[in-house]
Parts: sequence; C-alpha cells; structure tokens
Amino acid sequence: MSDTNESGAAIGIRRAAEMAALFMIGDGLLGITQPERHVGLWRSEVKAVDALVKPFGGRPGRRRAYGLVQLGAGLLLASRLRR
Repeated sequence: MSDTNESGAAIGIRRAAEMAALFMIGDGLLGITQPERHVGLWRSEVKAVDALVKPFGGRPGRRRAYGLVQLGAGLLLASRLRR
C-alpha cells in the first residue's frame, strides 16, 4: 500500500498515466529504430486500425520523426509523475 494518503482512484490514474508513458516511450523507440517493420506489423484490414498507421507506410523518416515526438512526450509525462 502507498505510504501517502493518496486515494485508490488517484493511484489508479497515476498508474494509467505511467502505462501510457511506457507505451509512448517503447512505441517511439521502435518507430525510430525499426520504422518499416513496426508500421508493417500494425497494418490491418480493420479500417480504423489501418488509418492510424497508413500515413507512415513507405515513409520511414516520417515514422522516425513521430517516434521522436512519442519518446519526448512519454519522457515528459513520466517526469511529471514524481511525488
């Protein structure tokens, strides 16, 4: 249990934010280092899913740039989660 008086709801929100930061950092790193493989993995026959990655298809530089944005945003979010 937490050593602070933080409510269960507040802890849940902080944990969700931490998970979002982890996802952004990891996805960003994969997008930077392996853009074509990463985009290819997420291509889908489900239109809503494919719409998210379609702008990056055949454009590894664009995916790398987006990966840098994700990485920075994830690190910023994580840094704001300190007690």
